[in-house]
Amino acid sequence: TLRCIDAMREVSAQATVEAAMLLPCFLTVLLVMMQPICLLYTRCVMESAAAQTARLMVTASPSEDGGADACRAFALRRLAAVPDLAIFHAGGPNAWKIDARYAEDTGGEVSVSIEGAVQPLPVIGVFAGAFADLNAQGDAVLRVEVSFEGRPEWLEDRKSTRLNSSHSRNL
Repeated sequence: TLRCIDAMREVSAQATVEAAMLLPCFLTVLLVMMQPICLLYTRCVMESAAAQTARLMVTASPSEDGGADACRAFALRRLAAVPDLAIFHAGGPNAWKIDARYAEDTGGEVSVSIEGAVQPLPVIGVFAGAFADLNAQGDAVLRVEVSFEGRPEWLEDRKSTRLNSSHSRNL
């Protein structure tokens, strides 16, 4: 039994050295994988908020209930799902740039664009300039734009066809 105990002591000492070598490598890989996950989550929330705000704008008129300010507040409530951490969104809740244009401004199309900044992690910050636009603070800029037609053309054609056919029957 003494030989077994001696053999285990030698093996466990080697495992400690291997763990000391592998643990920093594992944590570095984990850190490198975290940044794309944070960016993807932030972008998904931004796209969802822009799409929901654009759908709201299709049904609302610009003069009702505060117009653009109400739509901005609606989008900010949706963007509150992004954690207030620099790796998800830098600058806090007031740093979002939301541009909402109603159908009258764009010729029948409603569009919402949301822009925010994300502070890259130190390991990836070196490469962030190659893959993303950077602002003056060195943060990566994320932009999302969603647009919808206020009234699709097929809806107008169908309505006018229905009116013409019913009108010709009455004559």
